Amino acid sequence: MNIILFGPPGAGKGTQAQFILQKHNYFQLSTGDLLREEVKLKTKLGSEIEKLISNGKFVSDEIVNTLLRKSITNLKFRDRIIFDGYPRNIDQAKNLKIILDEFDQRIGHIIFLNVSKDIIEKRIMGRMTCDKCNMTLNEFFNKEQIELHPCGKDYLKKRKDDNLDIVLARYETYMKTTKPVLDFYSKNANFTEIDGAAKIEHITNKINDVLNV
Repeated sequence: MNIILFGPPGAGKGTQAQFILQKHNYFQLSTGDLLREEVKLKTKLGSEIEKLISNGKFVSDEIVNTLLRKSITNLKFRDRIIFDGYPRNIDQAKNLKIILDEFDQRIGHIIFLNVSKDIIEKRIMGRMTCDKCNMTLNEFFNKEQIELHPCGKDYLKKRKDDNLDIVLARYETYMKTTKPVLDFYSKNANFTEIDGAAKIEHITNKINDVLNV
């Protein structure tokens, strides 16, 4: 079954998605990664995306839905997708249901990582991602792991959109557009809220308990 991971930017969705896919043989579908890959390819669409992201804005539903559909219709991902940070608004939620229904798929679990703005600021400001293995570490919380990172520290880079003004802009956008989706999904029996400020291992164990039910 497919899974939705919810939470504001910096809540740790990407980190937990990695644990889920390793333990439960899932595929992570991060709209952020899809967008950054398009930027990396230097397409016309990628240039438009880069401008929006750099200003702390979300791209249009039309762009996101186009990229998303390509992944959902890939048969090797069938009913084994972790939706990381999607849907972000009600229209995207409706679109996701339409696509899944069309291909006879469903959402099995909706997991919300609840984190305060103060903690999110520190997490994002210290976040570093490895260009080689895609591992995410934090200069405030993972100092030893950074020093011992097997790919080497030179591969650890900060994202262009990780600065305080953009972090706050993204958080406010999340509160305005994504929280209504959260309120909508929270009525479902398969919805679970987890304290995203807890230790990573604790959150992982909680998620495993949900998925093993």
